[in-house]
Amino acid sequence: MVRIALYPGSFDPITNGHLDVIKRSLSLFDKIIIAVNENPLKDFLFTAEERVEMIKKVLNDFPEIEVESFRGLLVHYAKKKGARFIIRGLRAVSDFEYEFQMDLMNRKLNPQIETVYLMTDQRYSYLSSSVVKEIAKLGGCTRDLVPDLVGKRLSEKFEEERNAN
Repeated sequence: MVRIALYPGSFDPITNGHLDVIKRSLSLFDKIIIAVNENPLKDFLFTAEERVEMIKKVLNDFPEIEVESFRGLLVHYAKKKGARFIIRGLRAVSDFEYEFQMDLMNRKLNPQIETVYLMTDQRYSYLSSSVVKEIAKLGGCTRDLVPDLVGKRLSEKFEEERNAN
């Protein structure tokens, strides 16, 4: 049986912390689907298409990884993709409380889904997409926080904003 896992998130943008969790998950699963959330209630810096495209380029060397966007309930998407596992990265205790609630609800909706938690490497325990965006917006260096391609796209995006104002 092929072990398929989803790694869901907004990935706005993907960070080196996300990549750490993804790469470490490769030893646990046969196939990983990076599930980029298209939540219409949330404001994103990058469109779903831009996020998917960046992640595909960053993870191009990993044939066992797929990248797609999705809308709706994660458990419905998991069933559609034949995934029985959800991967979640944890940075701190505060992450666990939220993730625990989500896991309980996902299990209520689909008891066949298991959530696997991976602690991020301590180098990335402070890292979030929100922090990266703030640093980039204020002209700071994102070199060790995101892949080079993502850092370039962040710079371009905020340069567009500055020029528009």
